[in-house]
Amino acid sequence: MSVAAGERLPQSVSVIQRGLDVLAATQDTEGSWYGDYGGPQFLIPIYVAGLHVMGRTPEPEQRDGLIAYLRNHQNADGGWGLDVEAPSQVFTSVLNYVALRLLGVGKDDAGLRRARQWFLPRGGPLGSGAWGKIILALLGLYEYGGLQPVPPELWLLPESLPFHPSRLWCHCRMVYLPMSWLYGRRARAPETPLLAAIRQEIFDGGYGQVDWVAARERVSPTDVFTPRTFWLKAANQVMYGYERLAGKQLRARALDFALEQIRAEDEATHYICIGPINKVLNMVVWHFVNPDGPEVRAHLERLPDYFYEGDDGVRMNGYNSSELWDTAFAVQAVAATGETGRHRRMLEEAARFIEANQVLEDTREPQRFFRHPSKGGWPFSTRDHGWPISDCTAEGLKASLVLEPLGLNRVPQARLQDAVQLILSMQNEDGGWATYELQRGPKVLELLNPSDVFSTIMVDVSYVECTSACVQALAAWRKHHPVPDARVDRAISRGVEFIRRTQREDGSWMGSWGVCFTYGTWFGVMGLIAAGASPDDMALRRATAFLRSYQRADGAWSEVVESCRQARWVEGKQGHAVNTSWALLTLAAAGEGGSDAAQRGVRWLRERQQEDGRWPPEPIAGIFNRTCAIHYDAYLRIFPVWALAVCDKR
Repeated sequence: MSVAAGERLPQSVSVIQRGLDVLAATQDTEGSWYGDYGGPQFLIPIYVAGLHVMGRTPEPEQRDGLIAYLRNHQNADGGWGLDVEAPSQVFTSVLNYVALRLLGVGKDDAGLRRARQWFLPRGGPLGSGAWGKIILALLGLYEYGGLQPVPPELWLLPESLPFHPSRLWCHCRMVYLPMSWLYGRRARAPETPLLAAIRQEIFDGGYGQVDWVAARERVSPTDVFTPRTFWLKAANQVMYGYERLAGKQLRARALDFALEQIRAEDEATHYICIGPINKVLNMVVWHFVNPDGPEVRAHLERLPDYFYEGDDGVRMNGYNSSELWDTAFAVQAVAATGETGRHRRMLEEAARFIEANQVLEDTREPQRFFRHPSKGGWPFSTRDHGWPISDCTAEGLKASLVLEPLGLNRVPQARLQDAVQLILSMQNEDGGWATYELQRGPKVLELLNPSDVFSTIMVDVSYVECTSACVQALAAWRKHHPVPDARVDRAISRGVEFIRRTQREDGSWMGSWGVCFTYGTWFGVMGLIAAGASPDDMALRRATAFLRSYQRADGAWSEVVESCRQARWVEGKQGHAVNTSWALLTLAAAGEGGSDAAQRGVRWLRERQQEDGRWPPEPIAGIFNRTCAIHYDAYLRIFPVWALAVCDKR
């Protein structure tokens, strides 16, 4: 049975069956679940700016969709937030204003007038967070002398130094890599009448009168989540001094080195790149190196990977997709329902996708290009993306092992073993797992965070979610492959120690990639259970007590992105099906699936389901770097079904 949005199903069909039918109906032809992974409000303007620098514009149909999306998500005060649910910031407000102007919207447009009224009193570009200023400098709407320095010569420093760029979290270093090249070249779009007009519109006062040295340290309070530390300011002063003395030969050598790294990233990811920001910036770098060359053409061919059209317009996703991640969870959810025979075709197609998207080889010269081994891993999205992640590899392995007894797993045993070996290679000294690679730099590098608007971007530290997923996967492998393996046993033991050590005093774990304590606590508990914790374990009892304390009177759970930003529970206005599902999965795993708290949550979740089998839209449940919300399109179709399957199979 399949079901389209809005179609009614017979009332006799159970809640779980209806949910599974929706899941089956929305499966992509590739066997995955592809959808909206949007939310950040700075992606579209950086894309539009990059095209403009290259003398290009979006195709008319896409242009109209982008404009619609930006208009639909302009805040009531006239600004734009860091994400579609966030309060306005100068960074995103100025960039979205510029993007709309570059897309052809006139300055007298009512929405743009409201935007100017909001950001001009807050300093306009001078009050923007750091990333906004460098994009504006690339367009010639800001001066390079007003930026925090990003000299490419940093890449030529000895790799043994704790602050060498190779020690940064890979997302951070892959953004600052092309930024350093563009900064070193003082790359700038050709002057046009339109840019000249925009420059006058976004500055409150004469552009020629700006004190660019003072502008370096000026940031609107709206854009400060991570204040600039004494250490960052001191490092900036050293680099300002260097910039006055920088020699042409060393600068040329540094630019060549950065370009070599950019090429390696492009080739390893088939020009998708690790994320949309470095993809656009890498493409712009190649435009300055070789306009209309093969690298530019290759980048343009993969740009569509990042766009998704919804009812509110065309958005740029925060990744080329979340397909592997969602598909692995979907498989586990379907298996939990026991409806594997009825939905065998869905599982067959999912198994095909999982097999097709495991990474089969390491990247070229991984040490030279600062890459962890890749063979055996699964990425967040697709094999072409080329960046395996610890928890994605773990979920891919778990899903494959769930499919094995059903006769549906397509991943050979040798490749499952490769996944295990990769997971083992990624365990940090503290016993936890980070995201893409081992932790490379000291945590104090966060004191040099220059972004203003993001937190925890400098170092890839261990997370409870990644650690739990890896512990669960290794434990599942140990059951599937009961050959004594001291490395696996030791890794699980060390992972459990990390999970226990990071439990908060109130019994919760704070999530870093989902909202927030329901998410982190689900992972914390599941990791301990997988490793053999008994139901009377005090860590589990404290965790379930924490969740019960935040259950709403109607039986639901609800928290919002502010929980992540404030590092404390922030209640939503109404119950959320995704948060409720995570809480129920946690209670069930800890042996409390039949408790009054769990059954009240089940009743709420059942009643919340619509007649067409779906759960209604609700606030964003995903986040990154503690500040920016990002939407997981499939979560509302996966987790409620999974939670009901383990708590209530009516």
